[in-house]
Amino acid sequence: MTIIKHRLFWPSVILVALLVVNMFTANQFITVRDGHLFGVLPDILRGSAPLLLVALGMTLVIATGGIDLSVGAVMAISGAVACLLIKDLGNQNAVGSVLLIMAVAIGASLLLGLWNGTLVAVVGIQPIIATLILMVAGRGVAQLVTDGQIINVQSSPYAAIATGHFLSVPIAFLIAIAAVVLTVLLTRRTALGLLLESVGGSPTASRLAGIRARRITIMVYVVSGGLAGLAGLIYSANIKSADSISAGNLIELDAILAVVIGGTALIGGRFSIAGTVIGAILIQALQVTVVAVGVPSKATLLFKAVIVVALCLSQSTTFRQKVFGRFKSRPAVTAEVPA
Repeated sequence: MTIIKHRLFWPSVILVALLVVNMFTANQFITVRDGHLFGVLPDILRGSAPLLLVALGMTLVIATGGIDLSVGAVMAISGAVACLLIKDLGNQNAVGSVLLIMAVAIGASLLLGLWNGTLVAVVGIQPIIATLILMVAGRGVAQLVTDGQIINVQSSPYAAIATGHFLSVPIAFLIAIAAVVLTVLLTRRTALGLLLESVGGSPTASRLAGIRARRITIMVYVVSGGLAGLAGLIYSANIKSADSISAGNLIELDAILAVVIGGTALIGGRFSIAGTVIGAILIQALQVTVVAVGVPSKATLLFKAVIVVALCLSQSTTFRQKVFGRFKSRPAVTAEVPA
């Protein structure tokens, strides 16, 4: 019964159930072609990479008691900057130049994260308002970068980060997993994780204890911006173009869902990297399964909402006690006979 009470039990069960459904409904669940993995499972892993990167940064921000609504706009700006610079290259297949441009785009994303962190930690604006500013303005910035056009690129090295393979595994997923491993090492093998939870649990108490809460707050927004920028590169590389309107559209909501599904408390102070990974893959698997089982496109969002609500309720201890507690056998009440 202990494993059932674990916060990751039901998300894991539902994820496995979705994968089993795809095994019986998809034409090819997983196969090897030309030495690479293809099929529904590799597509789920590849498709979950941008969301996983964004949700990873969102986890750290939420752990400090904040929120980042600007990640979708940062994705759009990062992809726009990269595609604009790659388009101006004389040789779009020059690996060194493409890598340098990707570094520039991620650097711009880090600066956007620094902007959010400064508004929150230095200026004192509420996180939801501070990031909402960039969420609204960021789309405009991306459209200014692209001059309102969709910029197409034909760069094989750039496309490889989204559609390429390494050791038969999608490169996009390997990039996301590398970010996860690095984050786990920094938050669970050092004191950083404890500091994040302290700032999220009680910012005032953490400052009184000598913790530099302001620096930590700025840092998590910078990291969130950088990871969102990397996700924007993968998204634009996948479609080989910069679409400032569609890139990262509403991904901040899916990222928050992935974080919540993984058991991270929205009030801050407690976070789970493993839970975020499961949550991000679960959401992508759900989107693929909806198409596979033939759910009408008009009902896709409703179907997704029902599954997510059911999952969140299954994780609620209060809900389980109210629903299932009444079915537990109660000890018989015996009347005491006065002496």
